[in-house]
Amino acid sequence: MSWLLHAQLLDSAFPIGAFAHSFGLETLIQEGQIQTPADLRQYCEAMLFGSWAPCEALAVKAVYERAPSQQLEELWEFDCALHLSRAARETREGQRKIGKRMLEMSRALHPDLEWSPLIKALSSGSAVGSYPIVYGWACFHLGVTLENAARGLLYVNLSGAVNGATRAMRLGQSDAQKIIAALAPQIERAWCEVERRDVWEFETSAPQSDIAAMRHEYLYSRLFMS
Repeated sequence: MSWLLHAQLLDSAFPIGAFAHSFGLETLIQEGQIQTPADLRQYCEAMLFGSWAPCEALAVKAVYERAPSQQLEELWEFDCALHLSRAARETREGQRKIGKRMLEMSRALHPDLEWSPLIKALSSGSAVGSYPIVYGWACFHLGVTLENAARGLLYVNLSGAVNGATRAMRLGQSDAQKIIAALAPQIERAWCEVERRDVWEFETSAPQSDIAAMRHEYLYSRLFMS
């Protein structure tokens, strides 16, 4: 059943508030840097290889490596480092909010899983509870393999960006699904590039997206949370 329970976590209708965040994408669209489906595809591919895989997918790997051996102090340290590595405040707080909601929903659906170490770390301030860490924790305790958990996170980020763009620009659902289908094979390639990397070698190289997230709150009008 783990694959079905995992699929529920990946559902765009899963109510964790991710739909309310664009993480700079809305700024790029309003400023005219993303205008066409080709532009959006290029953005998503850059994020996939520059941030989502070498940063967030490695956060999932950190959970899978530390949780079985109870190296939790290092995991919480990693969570804090991941949080601080995000240049834009909007991104930091957005990932924290989504992580908090992910924890609330996952606990409500699966109360028998081992949540107490994570909850204790959040209560004491030892951990931040960023979304990739909470998602990884849920997947690990549901019995999802690391490979599928990491691929799932990359898919969620991709589909979230594309579906968000359908609300912020002239992009039909058919074109949106074509972009997701075209980039789906790149998810495997992106994960293969980082899967053997030490998790402390995580990195994010998406300066244009970071600057756009910083500028987002100054837009004249916004659809997404700032």
